[in-house]
Amino acid sequence: MGRLRLLALPVVLMIASCGEPEMPAPPPIAVDVIKVVGGDVPNITELPGRIEAVRTAEVRARVDGIVERRLYKEGSDVPEGAPLFLIDPRDKQAQLAQAQAALSRAQAAQANARSIVTRYQPLVSRKAVSAQEYDAALSDARQADAAVADARAALDRAKLELGYTTVRAPIAGRVGKAQVTEGALVSASSATLLTQINQLSPIYATFTESSAQLLNLQEQVSSGDIRLPNLGAIEVRLVLENGQEYGPVGFLDFADQTVDPSTGSQTLRAQFPNPERLLLPGQFVRGRIVAGVVRNGVSVPQRAVQIQSDQASVMVLGKDNTVIRRTVTLGGQSAGKWVIRSGLRPGETLIVDGWTKVQPGQKVTPRTKGAKSAQSTPVKK
Repeated sequence: MGRLRLLALPVVLMIASCGEPEMPAPPPIAVDVIKVVGGDVPNITELPGRIEAVRTAEVRARVDGIVERRLYKEGSDVPEGAPLFLIDPRDKQAQLAQAQAALSRAQAAQANARSIVTRYQPLVSRKAVSAQEYDAALSDARQADAAVADARAALDRAKLELGYTTVRAPIAGRVGKAQVTEGALVSASSATLLTQINQLSPIYATFTESSAQLLNLQEQVSSGDIRLPNLGAIEVRLVLENGQEYGPVGFLDFADQTVDPSTGSQTLRAQFPNPERLLLPGQFVRGRIVAGVVRNGVSVPQRAVQIQSDQASVMVLGKDNTVIRRTVTLGGQSAGKWVIRSGLRPGETLIVDGWTKVQPGQKVTPRTKGAKSAQSTPVKK
């Protein structure tokens, strides 16, 4: 009897399992999508660059002597004409005194020569003084005048050299580390370097663009695909070494008319305000240059773009709402969007939220509620 119960148990279980309904397949994952729309978008080119001072002045000795004092704080901002170093002035003071004495002697000789001419002048007509003697007196007077002029020039030179013993800032800017210390002997003949001053506001950023990029841009401008403004209206934004974007916007002010044969690149330069002195000469930066407007271009929200190992991609929907991964070429960021150079066309359906939950080939449920079409970034005209 017990054996019959054991044989009947599997049959009962099979009957019970056949009576249970199958579990339904889970519904496709819902993702937020937008329709890609073409329009005018900024033509953004990102180039490597370096910060340069607008003006740089090397401060050098203009007289020989011993440095007595440094008169500035290293690394401080100084106005034009601010005293920086004092070179022992005693030698130049003595030379100035000598020049003043030489001028006095020349003026005394000049007065004597002129008085002789004055005395001889009425005597010539009475034949009391020969014409030859009178001409010699006139010549002596002229030589005395020249000697006075020479002495005055020497005095001016002595005053100038005495002034050079106080070394002053030739431009306003940030003065660097002193290259000499108190007690050092400096020389005018070797133009001893004392320090350097850099003007930091405004400031330059220089970039290099390959000749191939330049040719492509020229072709697109010629074909009408890109509208390019005048050089001074081309906007530039800086990305610092820490990845942060520098606040103030700059504009191009120079484009070299030649290509460097060693690098095959052209030099561009932009000027930026630098009130906080955050930008310093020598810093590496990246410049986002808005080189005109691309007609019928595409830009998408940044959150829709995946970047891995310097490769960018997006998720789009294909037939039957199947997920497709698409590699795209980025053209820079503007107003919270990525400009897409290639890989995405107007009219395609782009996943903007939820792409982390799906895989290529998977079917999804597109959701457009609360999502807007991917429109072009507004462009100033």
